[in-house]
Amino acid sequence: MKIDILDDWADTLRTLPCFDRLAGHDVTIWTDHVPDEDALAERLAGTEALVLIRERTRITAGLLDRLPRLRLISQRGVYPHIDVDACTRNGIVLSSNTTSTGPSFATAELTWALVLAAARQLPAQVASLRAGTWQAGVGDTLHGKTLGVLGFGKLGRIVAGYGRAFGMPVLVWGSERSRAAAAREGHAVADTAREVFAAADVVSLHLRLTGQTRGLVTAADLAAMKPTAVLVNTSRAGLIEPGALAAALRAGRPGRAAVDVFDVEPVTDPADDLLGAPGLIATPHIGFVTREDFEAQFADVFDQVVAFAAGDPIHVVNPEAGGRPTPVREGSADAPADAPSTDRGGRQ
Repeated sequence: MKIDILDDWADTLRTLPCFDRLAGHDVTIWTDHVPDEDALAERLAGTEALVLIRERTRITAGLLDRLPRLRLISQRGVYPHIDVDACTRNGIVLSSNTTSTGPSFATAELTWALVLAAARQLPAQVASLRAGTWQAGVGDTLHGKTLGVLGFGKLGRIVAGYGRAFGMPVLVWGSERSRAAAAREGHAVADTAREVFAAADVVSLHLRLTGQTRGLVTAADLAAMKPTAVLVNTSRAGLIEPGALAAALRAGRPGRAAVDVFDVEPVTDPADDLLGAPGLIATPHIGFVTREDFEAQFADVFDQVVAFAAGDPIHVVNPEAGGRPTPVREGSADAPADAPSTDRGGRQ
């Protein structure tokens, strides 16, 4: 099959052991990000299988209607960025394993790295040392401070455990089920999210982005935080009301924020409103970007491609799609012997 992989920004996938599962297929890896639909349609005109890295590119009906050879989209996790109805209408199978085998320890670890970086002013201290001016300000000790956790699923539970290990009382808010689970593990629970924002010294968001949680964190919630508090978001930017965090930082409540997620990604404008806000530490959505997490994810994604090519697709989201018939492939017995082929793993 002709396979295209989008948005492998660090050109990492070809270096993973699981990449060998695509041996024998014609693979092109794209390391840039192309949001323009016309440019994407031109780039993917000959694609039979499209591999996605999370939600980095939106797959719209307009794009799918212009890809007549596409038969499979393979990815892992939820798929709000894909028009599933358009996939089905076009006979394109969407394979996506949505059953996680466990939490992303990589994301939990980055969350705690951001907590520590904010508490000890690490970016400013490193910059000051490199500038030859030695220390820059005084940081904060986490021991004895309150950690607020919104959402007590797999990641929230791990981060709460990290807080406990650092001697931080933990205050949890979430669904009734989440609050009950947190209470069983000995954490304090809040009746409302506002209680957490007002009481905690560090608030970390670990909620799924759904219609109910989009914009859940309001400007009023942020205004309720202490001027010494830190907001940490490694989940989804959409959990926060648009524009509210940048405005809150400029108003001084909270005094600091550490984020790994943005409303529009990738962020390539140094003048981005949030990046320019005071008290911000930011990383470019690297929560899940470790070799170990990539290997676990793309072993699934590539297995889905192999299974589809063998005629036995797995993790199918839209079985009613049926799948398009296999087109004549370049280099096959039914194609001209001198038909060109893209080098496996090459970048066009």
